[in-house]
Amino acid sequence: MKIKFKIQFLALFVFTITVQAQEKAVPVFKDGEAQIVEAFKDPKNWIRTDLWVETTFDTDGDGRLDRMHVDVTRPKQTETEGLKLPIVYESSPYYSGTAGNAPIFWNVKQELGEQPKPRNHVEVVRTGKRPIISNSQISTWVPRGYIVVHSSSPGTGLSDGSPTVGGDNESLAPKAVIDWLCGRAKGFTTREGTETVTAFWSTGKVGMTGTSYNGTIPLAAATTGVKGLEAIIPIAPNTSYYHYYRSNGLVRSPSGYLGEDIDVLYDFIHSGKEENRAHNNKVVRDTEMANGMDRITGDYNDFWAGRDYLNDMKPMKAALLMSHGFNDWNVMPEHSYRIYKRAEEMGLPTQIFYHQNGHGGPPPMKMMNRWFTHYLHGIDNGVENDAKAWIVRENDPRDQPTPYKEYPNPDAKPVTLHLQKGGLTAGNLSDKKASKNVNETLVDDYNFSGIDLAKASNSKNRLLYVTPVLKEDIHLSGLTSITVKVASSKPAVNLSIWMVSLPWNEGRVKITDNIITRGWADLQNYKSLRRSNPLQPGKFYKMTFDLQPDDQIIKKGQQIGLMIFSSDTNFTLLPKPGTELTVDLNGTSITIPIVGGKDAFEKAIKQ
Repeated sequence: MKIKFKIQFLALFVFTITVQAQEKAVPVFKDGEAQIVEAFKDPKNWIRTDLWVETTFDTDGDGRLDRMHVDVTRPKQTETEGLKLPIVYESSPYYSGTAGNAPIFWNVKQELGEQPKPRNHVEVVRTGKRPIISNSQISTWVPRGYIVVHSSSPGTGLSDGSPTVGGDNESLAPKAVIDWLCGRAKGFTTREGTETVTAFWSTGKVGMTGTSYNGTIPLAAATTGVKGLEAIIPIAPNTSYYHYYRSNGLVRSPSGYLGEDIDVLYDFIHSGKEENRAHNNKVVRDTEMANGMDRITGDYNDFWAGRDYLNDMKPMKAALLMSHGFNDWNVMPEHSYRIYKRAEEMGLPTQIFYHQNGHGGPPPMKMMNRWFTHYLHGIDNGVENDAKAWIVRENDPRDQPTPYKEYPNPDAKPVTLHLQKGGLTAGNLSDKKASKNVNETLVDDYNFSGIDLAKASNSKNRLLYVTPVLKEDIHLSGLTSITVKVASSKPAVNLSIWMVSLPWNEGRVKITDNIITRGWADLQNYKSLRRSNPLQPGKFYKMTFDLQPDDQIIKKGQQIGLMIFSSDTNFTLLPKPGTELTVDLNGTSITIPIVGGKDAFEKAIKQ
């Protein structure tokens, strides 16, 4: 009887332990994706704390290492049941307020090459209260078995330091947070105290994501090669501040922010300690930026090279999933394209998601979930074998992208088109070169917008060349490049290029209806982006540069148009009207990437 009782007791004990183990909440996966877990989804059961992580730098000059303000949101089971989970981390300079719509932009009405007029500066009033830095990402990822972490970037909110807008400290700050999450850096319960705090609930697997500047910071962190950062999902990231504020040597604003420059963005986000701002302004904005940004020539230099993350990618190990809009004229699609191509060359796990809209827009949740599930939870879901590129077609839902083996479409081939006379109205754009050389001249006048010029049946302020009306659709995929041979009546001139789909659609139109792609350049940089050479009036110069990457289907019944003009009202400096720009048509051509190549083009224009 005693033996029988002992066996029954032992069985009951094992059963009790098994039930208790089964009752413990753990992440759940289905079809390769982390699922919402009932025990994780109630916000009342989340633990929210804030702390400060010590970095390796002192950028506000107060004699102590800068500390970054961090908040953590985690399921209670990480406290009560010893559960360890991976982290989804987002960092931002925007969490604690910005300068808003204060009049801090540069005056763009100036002659090219002249010293710009001084601009006004503003002070940011910090907003937000402890312990919450942000609520972003939390409702998405905590219920799926992740811990969500936020941090304010240097010189913003309750973080020490100074903003540098792409300087080294904006890479090292998130690195320090990741080091803390992996047990390699110190965290403190207060900004200036000595009581330490550890991330005992962390598995040491971190993923980062965010949009725009918040999407730049994951890439910045990844370029440090920090151990533990396993995967990043940058959305519309600014990957080079030169490419954001300049184009091929030309001073150019991001769309919607005419007159913005890197020092303007510095003022816009500088929400850190009031007592440290004078030092930061002197060292960063009024010295480093003032000496390096160069609004006179627009040349690429060491200042800009230090804020170009393409130059820093060698140590990067994180798996990269990027998202961008082909019609993002703020942070233009080249920003993601250049990083995606380099990551591919480096052999990193890489995917890119392109949609047809403007700024922002994450990949479908399924893609993001599979990415983090594999690289953070270690679930073998085959995501590394998925298509390398996903393109949302013009009329398709965002969550139903078309898979490509890679981007550009592997079947796209370059087709070179030539200009034929008649650009003041509409000259021909053909794959046949004209037999006679012709020069045509336009007159710069910023009072006419690019849209005005594209819609005009004739204009002295632009040159327009169009293909025959398409009898079949043409699929463009990749980079369009243009070679121009141009003479200016002045030593400096804006050069703007638009590729458009005509006739111009009016009224409530889709973002893909009219502008295909565009680009800008300074002819003074025809030899090198690092050195401007003043133009000799009347002398022809040849320059080749890329327009923005695109993937678009131009429907039959339309014409592809190439428009050449000078000052672009929404993007460039705006000198007094009157500069003449003369184009050598035989020395000018555009090469466009067409799926099916020349055969597809000739079939589409066949009369």
